[in-house]
Amino acid sequence: MSRTVLALAFALVASPLAAQEPGAWKPVEKIERYAISGQTELDLYKSIGEKGPMVRSGKVRAIAYTDFKLTWTRRYENNANGGCRIAENTPNVTIIYRFPKPAGKLSPSVKANWDTFEAGIETHERQHGQFIMQMVRRMVAETSNLSAANDPACRQVRAELTRRLGAAFKEKSGKDAAFDKAEMGDGGTVRRLVMTFVYGG
Repeated sequence: MSRTVLALAFALVASPLAAQEPGAWKPVEKIERYAISGQTELDLYKSIGEKGPMVRSGKVRAIAYTDFKLTWTRRYENNANGGCRIAENTPNVTIIYRFPKPAGKLSPSVKANWDTFEAGIETHERQHGQFIMQMVRRMVAETSNLSAANDPACRQVRAELTRRLGAAFKEKSGKDAAFDKAEMGDGGTVRRLVMTFVYGG
């Protein structure tokens, strides 16, 4: 087969999420699966190339993907002197993993290889999930009780809030990119995982 299939974008975004985060907030984890077909390792991988989630603005397909939804329960308070502070700052974060799943029953040998492949993908993705959690923790730590004097409309606080949130997101994006580059390059864990699954070594 053409090895161009190996050019699939591995947007695989390692441990499970903590059950409870400090400050009375808890992440929600959601796992979605998309169906693939095939009875051999090669056919399963080709199906991933045809049906995997689109990433990078819909330009390439991934084997698996980690995304998140982050909203906030936030309240601002003004004091008698016209100052402003963030009085409530609780994140509501959902981490969404999307993995492939064979639609048909596999032979014992193919299933054993698939299980190893799937476990490796999940390990990689969950590291991206950890990067998301690190980002949210940083956001909470750096923006809770953020305040400014002489800021009755809370404009200064909001501007600083936006800056700090943006910096945390940028840091996470850098971690994602560096991790993927290492894992998917020559000799990387994900590249070796694919080669072993498709070609047996």
